[in-house]
Amino acid sequence: MPLRDGLQYGLLGLPLAFVALPLYVHLPNVYANQFGVPLATLGAVLLLARLFDAVTDPWLGRVSDRLFARSHRWVLGVGAGSALVLLAGMGLLFFPPWATVDARQVALGLFFGLLLTTAAYSQLAIAHQSWGARLGGSEVQRARIVAWREGAGLVGVVLASVLPTWLGWEGWVTVFGVALALGWLAWSRATPPSLAPTEVRTAVAMYGWQAMLHPWRHAPFRRLMGVFVLSGLASAMPATLVLFFIQDRLAAPAQEPLFLATYFVCAAVSLPLWMRVVGRLGLARTWLAGMGLSVAVFIWAATLSTGDVLGFWSVCALSGLALGTDLALPGALLAGVIGDQGDRGQREGAYFGWWNLAAKLNLALAAGLALPLLGWLGYQPGQSTPNGLFALTVAYAVLPCAIKLAAAAGLYWHFVRPAPAPGTALLPASKEVP
Repeated sequence: MPLRDGLQYGLLGLPLAFVALPLYVHLPNVYANQFGVPLATLGAVLLLARLFDAVTDPWLGRVSDRLFARSHRWVLGVGAGSALVLLAGMGLLFFPPWATVDARQVALGLFFGLLLTTAAYSQLAIAHQSWGARLGGSEVQRARIVAWREGAGLVGVVLASVLPTWLGWEGWVTVFGVALALGWLAWSRATPPSLAPTEVRTAVAMYGWQAMLHPWRHAPFRRLMGVFVLSGLASAMPATLVLFFIQDRLAAPAQEPLFLATYFVCAAVSLPLWMRVVGRLGLARTWLAGMGLSVAVFIWAATLSTGDVLGFWSVCALSGLALGTDLALPGALLAGVIGDQGDRGQREGAYFGWWNLAAKLNLALAAGLALPLLGWLGYQPGQSTPNGLFALTVAYAVLPCAIKLAAAAGLYWHFVRPAPAPGTALLPASKEVP
């Protein structure tokens, strides 16, 4: 994929990832410390807003399909409106005009601000993902399309992690606005997906609930979704607990920036390397190799103890390499499933709506499982008791390995084990519901 084409499509991934970290990580701290919202109230507001954000994704995917059924210009036009709403929403969330009133009204303003902002974010992200899937191509081509988007997203995550400290939130919002404008302008010049025949586009535009639920009719989608959920949960649990592990298991809180930067930089560097592997092994086998690397790395992490800074730095580097497969390959496999089911150019939004719902629920489920499990096993943050540290190690490294192995077994059984005929894709050929 030429550099110019890759940047034109993928650049929008930078501001979309740029906004995710402050929206989900920094915002709770700002409202608790600066605006005095009680933690119980803040937790309830964030939970309700995130559930609403997740469950509306399939409907937003349906909206995306209807826009594509008209033309790619409709997609870009509505995307521009969503970008403006997203920018305005981020400004209002971090500089709320209702900040001078009591904490209850601040929490109410936060709730409705989150609903508006996350809806705009999700609409733009689903349309962008659907655009890439509609371009089609070989396994390598599909992987490269996703890699450009996710690689730009990794750059956005790194920038979002450092800019608030350097520039403050005023500077952060300004940089975000510039990045969002540049990302949309680049996207508007990207290669547009080809349109389906008029009669097909008309039928897609007229479908209702059946179109939204359509992906679940196909066994390959259900199987891939199962693998994706298990693999995502196995990755989200260490992400939820990594700071606890660094602070209490390793006793190295000063090294947090180094560890996190190493993780994301190695993930970005790994993407071109994994693309070469895809050309030799195919998407499914390459993802399986990444899962195997991840399991091996976290088995090693389970053996670390206080002061093992160099060892954990190596864990961050190698798990970052494995992350590259989790970022670039599942979406490319989904694009292949969509094409194999005869839905390319018609219902990508429906598929990616459910896909994004699963990704968001993975994050919520990881926190909902890992944190209560740690408390039940006797771990308390800041307390380095042997039982507590053992529980932290199990939740951070051992349990994710078990879940990742289950995902690997599903991937192997459904997408690697069937021996395809020469020249065919590594996906189940049947389009029928068993």
